[in-house]
Amino acid sequence: DLKKVPGNIPPDVVKLDLSNNKIRQLRAKEFEDVSELKILNLNSNGITYIDPAAFSGLNNLEELDLSNNSLQNFEYGVLEDLYFLKILWLRENPWRCDYNIHYLFYWLKHHYNVHYNGLECKMPEEYKGWSVGKYVRSYYEECPKDKLPIYPETFDLDKEDEEWERHKEQSVQTVKKHSVIVTVIG
Repeated sequence: DLKKVPGNIPPDVVKLDLSNNKIRQLRAKEFEDVSELKILNLNSNGITYIDPAAFSGLNNLEELDLSNNSLQNFEYGVLEDLYFLKILWLRENPWRCDYNIHYLFYWLKHHYNVHYNGLECKMPEEYKGWSVGKYVRSYYEECPKDKLPIYPETFDLDKEDEEWERHKEQSVQTVKKHSVIVTVIG
């Protein structure tokens, strides 16, 4: 029934299981005294908010379990200190697919060595069940062309996103019919 991360954790701990407690938020520098930590389990706490500096000092963390919480997105910076992260558990969170989910998606794309699961839109209703990657691609597809980034990010297609590939091919065929050169972004 812990409501916050205990402050008396021995500094040489390498595995910490705080699952199934009542920790609703992670404050700044919550784990700075346990810098040797390699595995952190925060599963099933009802976490709704993580301060951008909560994981500050966890330079050796390899596995982080945030599954079965109440996370909707991450603020910019939450994952920045996790240089050696290899596994990130994200399933069973009510991920909200709006602009705020982009930080988490881009962080994962730029840290391709991090294996993760459970990044699926739960809200709003029109995106429920979509992978976050599919949502982000659709976001840029609907963006007015003059507002697109100068150097767009590239996306790896999810295996289940064959529909996206078909849509892209149709767009290219349409472009060829009208003899217009268009750069497809996303």
